[in-house]
Amino acid sequence: MKTTLSLFSLLLIFFSCSTEKKGAPTRFKQGIFEIPAGESYGKTIITRKDSLQIEQYTKKISITSDSLVTLKEEKHTDTLFIKWKNNFAYTLQMKSPKTDLDKDPIFVQITKVTDNSYDFTARIGYSKFKQKGTVYKVN
Repeated sequence: MKTTLSLFSLLLIFFSCSTEKKGAPTRFKQGIFEIPAGESYGKTIITRKDSLQIEQYTKKISITSDSLVTLKEEKHTDTLFIKWKNNFAYTLQMKSPKTDLDKDPIFVQITKVTDNSYDFTARIGYSKFKQKGTVYKVN
């Protein structure tokens, strides 16, 4: 009986000490991530370290002159503070806001976790506008 209890205790300790459980989103708190390109923007590369998130992306801008419409891509880099509420929710705040909209926090809720990605819903400030997307872990 003692041997069985000791073996059971040892197995319980071994399996409860695994570094990362499947579905646990803690692996998304640091590293390099990617959001695929959308209609008006290019692929976004996100680097998270400590309490900072750096986003690098290209934005597609339409330039109209006389009867000619030209698309131009501009490269942008934004630095945001990231504060995790729990493993499934975090808030982003622009480090150096340029507009009034940039001053509003971005509330992000993780809605689904896979092995190398998560789906999210984001809301800027206290508006009713929500955006959905997927973030993929690159490294």
